[in-house]
Amino acid sequence: MPLRWFVALAVLRLAAAGYAAGAVASPRASNHSAVDDWSGLEHTAITKSTKHGELVLELPPVDLPAGTVVEQPASVGEFPVDGAIYALHAELVDEHGQHLPAALLHHMNVMDPNERELFLPISRRILASGMETGEIRFPWLLFGARVRAGQKILANAMVHNPTGVGYHGVRVRLILSYVPANRPWPLFSVYPWQLDVAFPVGDKSFDLPPGRSERSYEGSPAVPGKVIVIGGHMHAYGQAIELWDATTGKLLWRGEPAPAPPGEASAVPVGKLYSLTSLGLHVTPDHRYRVRVIYDNPTGHTISNGGMGVVGGLFRPDRKAQWPATDPSDSLYQKDLRHFLGAVGKPVVSVPMSEMHMEH
Repeated sequence: MPLRWFVALAVLRLAAAGYAAGAVASPRASNHSAVDDWSGLEHTAITKSTKHGELVLELPPVDLPAGTVVEQPASVGEFPVDGAIYALHAELVDEHGQHLPAALLHHMNVMDPNERELFLPISRRILASGMETGEIRFPWLLFGARVRAGQKILANAMVHNPTGVGYHGVRVRLILSYVPANRPWPLFSVYPWQLDVAFPVGDKSFDLPPGRSERSYEGSPAVPGKVIVIGGHMHAYGQAIELWDATTGKLLWRGEPAPAPPGEASAVPVGKLYSLTSLGLHVTPDHRYRVRVIYDNPTGHTISNGGMGVVGGLFRPDRKAQWPATDPSDSLYQKDLRHFLGAVGKPVVSVPMSEMHMEH
């Protein structure tokens, strides 16, 4: 048997076994809208692309003067289709539709206010992209993050312009590749998750002291399941980011950034925790898990908001796992939602880069 057919057959056998064992598991959206009135928000457009199997998620336009940072408050959108997203990448265009350098995007976040995050009772983050992310793509036959027609989302972004050239009508986009819901694939429904050292809510960045330092946070997942994919994000001078089983003291994953010039951040390679013989790393609610980030700041002074440590990836709940619904009355949920919404209803303000911290 040719090697390519052997590999394909092995993957399909693994997928079929996993599908039979756990295809019914899925998070359940709450039966009520977390917040019913989004009238104060601008509109995020989510439309079908001219390219088959592609959606374009686009934020409202903002001006980006030279040497400034614009923190764009949340806008609301709605998915037009049922399907499963398996790839995404971000891009920016100006008022004329001309593509702009990807480095102008510091970060973009998309969340569903009606579904719960894995490790906290806050809104679930479903999509994200940053300046070093690039394209995120997974095997469309195996893995996909489900979306529903009519599913409401909130999206925000931060763009920054270190150049001497200003831009008008800048629009941040996410290009989403998806499989329509009427297909028999992808065989595994997976769900984005995240855990960061600045949890529970609020800014993810923190002041970075000189020399070696570390910071961590512990939590337990709401439901048992398997971490299929894991990755991390750090700022400049980050040495490593790790995920531990704090209950057993076992290191589960460690990510180190790719080489970069001094003072610049670089991407942490994504860990794919699946193979032809196994499918993911099992985590359970009766264990506590720790995200830990390690820095070495050689500058000799504290860097304001210079640290960050976030892990995230794809998660597949165990068969018959009952994902808790959101509780809009929960104080953490409310605080997180207010933070995500930002300055809703207020004019977008450009701030000089020297005065702005960079939250991701």
